[in-house]
Amino acid sequence: MKKAEFIDAVAEKSKLSKKDVNEALNAILETITEALKAKKTVSFIGFGSFSTVERAARQARVPLTGKTVDIPARNAVKFKVGKSLKDSVA
Repeated sequence: MKKAEFIDAVAEKSKLSKKDVNEALNAILETITEALKAKKTVSFIGFGSFSTVERAARQARVPLTGKTVDIPARNAVKFKVGKSLKDSVA
């Protein structure tokens, strides 16, 4: 499902305009992004939680050439699925 399709579905279920849903969704995504940049966890009970995790620097091998390359340390986003969502999908 693409973002436009998601907005259409939410607008239909909520009886809000597509413009209002788009603005709300953009605000939600921006707020989650800002929280993750600040290394905070964003939790939605039953749905799941977003957090950041530090990935250590490591070496990897390029399968095509066989060369080893250094991959620098970085922060990554992690999502842990909630029980209600897990049960619904299963």
